[in-house]
Amino acid sequence: MKLSARNQLKGKVVEVTKGATTSHVRIDVGQGTVITASITNEAVADLGLKKGDDAWAIIKASNVMIGK
Repeated sequence: MKLSARNQLKGKVVEVTKGATTSHVRIDVGQGTVITASITNEAVADLGLKKGDDAWAIIKASNVMIGK
């Protein structure tokens, strides 16, 4: 699969927390960094995501916010 997004971080799924309609998927991408994504429960089922799976956090954004 080829994607236009340049920010592709490979890691391992450390947690999938299902809600009523969406799930929070936490991916450990190494060096103490964990990325959390909110995706639909349907997407979790379609991908068959579960703890321990290899997965990629793919980030494509037109805006980046920084706060201090």
